[in-house]
Amino acid sequence: MKRLALQVSAVVAFFLIWKGYVHFFDVSPLVLPAPELVVVALFRLLGSTDTYYHLGITLTECLGGFLFAIVFGTVVGQLLGRVAILDTVFKPFVIALQVTPKVALIPLFILWFGFGLESKIIVSAVLAFFPVFANSYLGAKSVDRGLSEVFTVGRARQSRRFRLLVIPSSLPYILTGMEMAIVLAIIGAVVGEFVAGTRGLGYLATIKLQELEVDTLFAVVLLLAAIGFSLYFAVGSLRKVMIPWHESANRVAI
Repeated sequence: MKRLALQVSAVVAFFLIWKGYVHFFDVSPLVLPAPELVVVALFRLLGSTDTYYHLGITLTECLGGFLFAIVFGTVVGQLLGRVAILDTVFKPFVIALQVTPKVALIPLFILWFGFGLESKIIVSAVLAFFPVFANSYLGAKSVDRGLSEVFTVGRARQSRRFRLLVIPSSLPYILTGMEMAIVLAIIGAVVGEFVAGTRGLGYLATIKLQELEVDTLFAVVLLLAAIGFSLYFAVGSLRKVMIPWHESANRVAI
Protein backbone atom coordinates (compact mmCIF):
# COMPACT_ATOMS: atom_id res chain seq x y z
CA MET A 1 0.00 0.00 0.00
CA LYS A 2 2.85 2.35 0.89
CA ARG A 3 4.56 1.48 -2.40
CA LEU A 4 1.39 2.27 -4.37
CA ALA A 5 0.97 5.58 -2.52
CA LEU A 6 4.54 6.57 -3.39
CA GLN A 7 4.02 5.69 -7.05
CA VAL A 8 0.75 7.67 -7.24
CA SER A 9 2.43 10.64 -5.52
CA ALA A 10 5.27 10.53 -8.05
CA VAL A 11 2.81 10.58 -10.97
CA VAL A 12 0.86 13.50 -9.45
CA ALA A 13 4.11 15.40 -8.85
CA PHE A 14 5.13 14.81 -12.46
CA PHE A 15 1.91 16.35 -13.80
CA LEU A 16 2.17 19.30 -11.38
CA ILE A 17 5.72 20.03 -12.54
CA TRP A 18 4.55 19.74 -16.16
CA LYS A 19 1.66 22.15 -15.51
CA GLY A 20 3.92 24.59 -13.67
CA TYR A 21 6.52 24.59 -16.44
CA VAL A 22 3.93 25.27 -19.17
CA HIS A 23 2.25 28.02 -17.11
CA PHE A 24 5.26 29.94 -15.76
CA PHE A 25 7.38 29.72 -18.93
CA ASP A 26 4.41 30.44 -21.24
CA VAL A 27 5.15 27.42 -23.44
CA SER A 28 3.21 27.24 -26.70
CA PRO A 29 0.60 24.43 -26.87
CA LEU A 30 2.10 23.53 -30.24
CA VAL A 31 5.30 22.59 -28.42
CA LEU A 32 4.04 21.25 -25.10
CA PRO A 33 0.30 21.41 -24.32
CA ALA A 34 -0.84 21.66 -20.70
CA PRO A 35 -1.71 18.33 -19.06
CA GLU A 36 -5.42 19.17 -18.82
CA LEU A 37 -5.52 19.69 -22.61
CA VAL A 38 -3.93 16.29 -23.10
CA VAL A 39 -6.46 14.68 -20.74
CA VAL A 40 -9.35 16.25 -22.68
CA ALA A 41 -7.79 15.06 -25.95
CA LEU A 42 -7.36 11.58 -24.46
CA PHE A 43 -11.07 11.35 -23.57
CA ARG A 44 -11.94 12.64 -27.04
CA LEU A 45 -9.65 10.01 -28.54
CA LEU A 46 -11.19 7.23 -26.46
CA GLY A 47 -14.67 8.35 -27.57
CA SER A 48 -13.84 7.78 -31.23
CA THR A 49 -14.47 4.36 -32.82
CA ASP A 50 -11.52 4.91 -35.17
CA THR A 51 -9.18 4.79 -32.17
CA TYR A 52 -10.22 1.22 -31.34
CA TYR A 53 -9.71 0.17 -34.95
CA HIS A 54 -6.12 1.52 -34.89
CA LEU A 55 -5.61 0.06 -31.40
CA GLY A 56 -6.67 -3.40 -32.64
CA ILE A 57 -4.22 -3.19 -35.55
CA THR A 58 -1.30 -2.23 -33.29
CA LEU A 59 -2.14 -4.94 -30.76
CA THR A 60 -2.38 -7.55 -33.53
CA GLU A 61 1.04 -6.59 -34.88
CA CYS A 62 2.61 -6.42 -31.42
CA LEU A 63 1.19 -9.69 -30.06
CA GLY A 64 1.79 -11.50 -33.36
CA GLY A 65 5.45 -10.51 -33.33
CA PHE A 66 5.73 -11.30 -29.63
CA LEU A 67 4.39 -14.84 -30.12
CA PHE A 68 6.79 -15.47 -33.02
CA ALA A 69 9.65 -14.20 -30.85
CA ILE A 70 8.71 -16.49 -27.95
CA VAL A 71 8.53 -19.60 -30.12
CA PHE A 72 11.64 -19.01 -32.24
CA GLY A 73 13.67 -17.36 -29.49
CA THR A 74 13.04 -20.18 -27.04
CA VAL A 75 13.67 -22.99 -29.54
CA VAL A 76 16.82 -21.45 -31.05
CA GLY A 77 18.17 -20.53 -27.59
CA GLN A 78 17.66 -24.04 -26.25
CA LEU A 79 19.16 -25.67 -29.36
CA LEU A 80 22.27 -23.48 -29.38
CA GLY A 81 22.60 -23.71 -25.60
CA ARG A 82 22.43 -27.50 -25.51
CA VAL A 83 23.98 -28.64 -28.83
CA ALA A 84 27.62 -27.58 -29.08
CA ILE A 85 27.98 -28.04 -32.85
CA LEU A 86 24.92 -25.86 -33.54
CA ASP A 87 26.26 -23.24 -31.13
CA THR A 88 29.60 -23.17 -32.98
CA VAL A 89 28.08 -22.98 -36.46
CA PHE A 90 25.15 -20.61 -35.97
CA LYS A 91 26.22 -18.33 -33.08
CA PRO A 92 28.20 -15.94 -35.35
CA PHE A 93 25.11 -15.46 -37.57
CA VAL A 94 22.92 -14.78 -34.55
CA ILE A 95 25.40 -12.25 -33.13
CA ALA A 96 25.76 -10.54 -36.52
CA LEU A 97 22.00 -10.13 -36.73
CA GLN A 98 21.85 -8.99 -33.11
CA VAL A 99 24.36 -6.16 -33.57
CA THR A 100 22.75 -4.98 -36.81
CA PRO A 101 20.47 -1.97 -36.20
CA LYS A 102 17.07 -3.54 -36.74
CA VAL A 103 15.49 -0.25 -37.83
CA ALA A 104 17.75 -0.35 -40.88
CA LEU A 105 16.12 -3.64 -41.86
CA ILE A 106 12.58 -2.23 -41.95
CA PRO A 107 12.77 -1.12 -45.64
CA LEU A 108 13.82 -4.67 -46.55
CA PHE A 109 10.91 -6.19 -44.62
CA ILE A 110 8.53 -3.79 -46.38
CA LEU A 111 10.06 -4.75 -49.74
CA TRP A 112 9.69 -8.48 -49.00
CA PHE A 113 6.40 -8.56 -47.10
CA GLY A 114 4.57 -5.43 -48.33
CA PHE A 115 2.88 -2.57 -46.49
CA GLY A 116 0.35 -4.73 -44.65
CA LEU A 117 0.31 -6.36 -41.23
CA GLU A 118 2.93 -8.96 -42.18
CA SER A 119 5.87 -6.56 -42.40
CA LYS A 120 4.97 -4.93 -39.02
CA ILE A 121 4.66 -8.34 -37.35
CA ILE A 122 8.08 -9.34 -38.73
CA VAL A 123 9.66 -6.09 -37.47
CA SER A 124 8.07 -6.62 -34.07
CA ALA A 125 9.24 -10.26 -33.97
CA VAL A 126 12.82 -9.40 -34.94
CA LEU A 127 13.11 -6.75 -32.20
CA ALA A 128 11.56 -9.05 -29.58
CA PHE A 129 13.49 -12.17 -30.62
CA PHE A 130 16.88 -11.44 -29.06
CA PRO A 131 15.88 -10.98 -25.39
CA VAL A 132 14.02 -14.29 -25.50
CA PHE A 133 16.83 -16.01 -27.38
CA ALA A 134 19.60 -14.69 -25.10
CA ASN A 135 17.76 -15.66 -21.91
CA SER A 136 16.71 -19.06 -23.26
CA TYR A 137 20.35 -19.68 -24.25
CA LEU A 138 21.51 -18.63 -20.77
CA GLY A 139 18.86 -20.85 -19.18
CA ALA A 140 20.03 -23.87 -21.18
CA LYS A 141 23.62 -23.19 -20.11
CA SER A 142 22.61 -22.76 -16.45
CA VAL A 143 21.17 -26.21 -15.82
CA ASP A 144 22.64 -27.50 -12.55
CA ARG A 145 25.43 -29.99 -13.32
CA GLY A 146 24.86 -31.97 -10.13
CA LEU A 147 21.18 -32.49 -10.92
CA SER A 148 22.07 -33.31 -14.52
CA GLU A 149 24.44 -36.03 -13.31
CA VAL A 150 21.70 -37.43 -11.07
CA PHE A 151 19.47 -37.82 -14.15
CA THR A 152 22.40 -39.42 -16.00
CA VAL A 153 23.08 -41.90 -13.21
CA GLY A 154 19.37 -42.70 -13.07
CA ARG A 155 19.43 -43.26 -16.87
CA ALA A 156 16.51 -40.92 -17.31
CA ARG A 157 15.14 -40.51 -20.80
CA GLN A 158 15.85 -37.27 -22.63
CA SER A 159 12.15 -36.38 -22.63
CA ARG A 160 11.99 -36.85 -18.84
CA ARG A 161 15.22 -34.88 -18.31
CA PHE A 162 13.88 -32.07 -20.51
CA ARG A 163 10.50 -31.97 -18.74
CA LEU A 164 11.74 -32.24 -15.15
CA LEU A 165 15.11 -30.48 -15.30
CA VAL A 166 15.71 -28.33 -18.38
CA ILE A 167 12.33 -26.61 -18.59
CA PRO A 168 12.08 -25.71 -14.85
CA SER A 169 15.69 -24.44 -14.93
CA SER A 170 15.17 -22.34 -18.06
CA LEU A 171 11.73 -20.87 -17.39
CA PRO A 172 12.85 -18.07 -15.01
CA TYR A 173 15.35 -16.89 -17.64
CA ILE A 174 12.85 -17.16 -20.51
CA LEU A 175 10.24 -15.19 -18.58
CA THR A 176 12.81 -12.46 -17.96
CA GLY A 177 13.43 -12.34 -21.70
CA MET A 178 9.69 -12.18 -22.35
CA GLU A 179 9.34 -9.14 -20.06
CA MET A 180 11.90 -7.27 -22.16
CA ALA A 181 10.53 -8.68 -25.42
CA ILE A 182 6.98 -7.39 -24.98
CA VAL A 183 8.29 -3.82 -24.69
CA LEU A 184 10.41 -4.22 -27.83
CA ALA A 185 7.48 -5.85 -29.66
CA ILE A 186 5.40 -2.71 -29.10
CA ILE A 187 8.27 -0.51 -30.27
CA GLY A 188 8.68 -2.65 -33.39
CA ALA A 189 4.99 -2.42 -34.29
CA VAL A 190 4.85 1.36 -33.79
CA VAL A 191 8.12 2.05 -35.65
CA GLY A 192 6.87 -0.09 -38.54
CA GLU A 193 3.69 2.01 -38.64
CA PHE A 194 5.75 5.22 -38.53
CA VAL A 195 7.77 4.15 -41.55
CA ALA A 196 5.17 2.45 -43.75
CA GLY A 197 1.86 2.31 -41.96
CA THR A 198 -1.59 3.12 -43.24
CA ARG A 199 -3.31 2.17 -39.97
CA GLY A 200 -2.43 1.58 -36.31
CA LEU A 201 -1.62 3.94 -33.45
CA GLY A 202 1.82 4.77 -34.89
CA TYR A 203 0.15 5.86 -38.13
CA LEU A 204 -2.46 7.81 -36.13
CA ALA A 205 0.36 9.65 -34.30
CA THR A 206 1.95 10.71 -37.61
CA ILE A 207 -1.41 11.97 -38.88
CA LYS A 208 -1.95 14.05 -35.72
CA LEU A 209 1.56 15.48 -36.08
CA GLN A 210 0.89 16.51 -39.69
CA GLU A 211 -2.38 18.16 -38.60
CA LEU A 212 -0.56 19.90 -35.70
CA GLU A 213 -2.98 18.40 -33.16
CA VAL A 214 -0.23 18.22 -30.58
CA ASP A 215 -2.55 17.56 -27.63
CA THR A 216 -4.02 14.53 -29.45
CA LEU A 217 -0.51 13.41 -30.39
CA PHE A 218 0.39 13.43 -26.68
CA ALA A 219 -2.84 11.52 -25.99
CA VAL A 220 -1.81 8.82 -28.49
CA VAL A 221 1.56 8.57 -26.76
CA LEU A 222 -0.19 8.21 -23.37
CA LEU A 223 -2.43 5.50 -24.82
CA LEU A 224 0.62 3.64 -26.14
CA ALA A 225 2.28 3.96 -22.74
CA ALA A 226 -0.84 2.54 -21.05
CA ILE A 227 -0.86 -0.41 -23.47
CA GLY A 228 2.82 -1.06 -22.85
CA PHE A 229 2.28 -0.81 -19.10
CA SER A 230 -0.62 -3.30 -19.21
CA LEU A 231 1.19 -5.82 -21.42
CA TYR A 232 4.37 -5.63 -19.34
CA PHE A 233 2.38 -6.18 -16.15
CA ALA A 234 0.50 -9.12 -17.73
CA VAL A 235 3.73 -10.81 -18.87
CA GLY A 236 5.40 -10.13 -15.50
CA SER A 237 2.43 -11.69 -13.70
CA LEU A 238 2.99 -14.98 -15.57
CA ARG A 239 5.74 -15.79 -13.06
CA LYS A 240 3.21 -16.54 -10.35
CA VAL A 241 1.40 -18.92 -12.68
CA MET A 242 4.30 -20.63 -14.43
CA ILE A 243 7.04 -20.70 -11.77
CA PRO A 244 5.32 -20.34 -8.36
CA TRP A 245 8.22 -22.28 -6.79
CA HIS A 246 10.84 -19.72 -7.85
CA GLU A 247 11.77 -16.75 -5.64
CA SER A 248 11.21 -14.31 -8.54
CA ALA A 249 7.48 -15.25 -8.55
CA ASN A 250 6.97 -12.89 -5.60
CA ARG A 251 8.71 -10.03 -7.34
CA VAL A 252 6.44 -7.08 -8.00
CA ALA A 253 6.11 -6.60 -11.78
CA ILE A 254 5.75 -2.81 -11.57
